[in-house]
Amino acid sequence: MKALSIRNLSDETYEALKAMAAANHRSMQEQVRSMIERETKLAASPGLATARAWRLRLAGRELGDTVNDVRQDRSR
Repeated sequence: MKALSIRNLSDETYEALKAMAAANHRSMQEQVRSMIERETKLAASPGLATARAWRLRLAGRELGDTVNDVRQDRSR
């Protein structure tokens, strides 16, 4: 198994990670490992690539106001 050392974390980042780990009943190492694993799986997910493709296809389009459409439909 590989090891990773992270240098030059700000005090704020370190304390935030420490708090997250405590809230999740994990050690800091377990918390950071979990976060890295989750992010790498998400980045490799085909669903993410599909979402990016749709965002590119829809970029610049004027989309309707769905909430307003539902309200108008309900008022009929």
